[in-house]
Amino acid sequence: MFGVLRRWKRRRILSRHRIDDALWRRVAPRFVFVQRLNHDDRERLRRLCLLFLHEKQFSAAGDAVLDDEMRLGIAIQACILILNLGIDSYRDWVEIIVYPDEFMPQQEFRNEHGVVETDGSAYAGQAWLRGPVILAATLVETAWVNDGANVVIHEFAHKLDMLTGDANGFPPLHKGMNRQEWTEAFSRAYDDFCARVDRHEATAIDPYASQSPAEFFAVLSECFFELPEAVLHEYSDVYRQLAMFFQQDPLRGGN
Repeated sequence: MFGVLRRWKRRRILSRHRIDDALWRRVAPRFVFVQRLNHDDRERLRRLCLLFLHEKQFSAAGDAVLDDEMRLGIAIQACILILNLGIDSYRDWVEIIVYPDEFMPQQEFRNEHGVVETDGSAYAGQAWLRGPVILAATLVETAWVNDGANVVIHEFAHKLDMLTGDANGFPPLHKGMNRQEWTEAFSRAYDDFCARVDRHEATAIDPYASQSPAEFFAVLSECFFELPEAVLHEYSDVYRQLAMFFQQDPLRGGN
């Protein structure tokens, strides 16, 4: 019942609304992963962004400026991950909060000794399980720079990882994907990458990926869409797994 109603609402949105042409032409070409898409895929991305903008609630925190360009830019980056997965991949949560700069959420957590502590760290982005995605506007505004570091893609990759619970670098795989092959590819790559970071070895991949398997998946997802040649060169098995998971091959310009 609810699924039928949801599909009806989405068809209604697509038939009655449209992203402004001038706005789309200003924002979409900024991103190299959009430039790689063929015409049909760009149009599918545009429709997906329209649904995303209708289904998600954007909030500005502090004195953050949240205009139509920023909303669309966030939508494009979020939706490139689910171009072939569908809008339901971002189900069960609605809010996107944009802070003007890095933020300190002051979250409480229980450490390994059972003592409750407050996290006073500064963050550029966060994704909460069944909660909001939080982003720093300063980094959203420069996310189109094709350097393999993209806070929006990073946090929305965490959201896909969280479809089965806490982020752990093992999102729900699709039919035809092999759990053992995914685990072996990512485990070998993660162990190798951590060793390289410990040796202070230069790499095109952000060293932050060594923080945990969840961060490794999110950072490699950033690179997969922005610097796919780097992922293929350094960890070809991971590239193949990501291509199967996202059902896209950026180096071939599409599926």
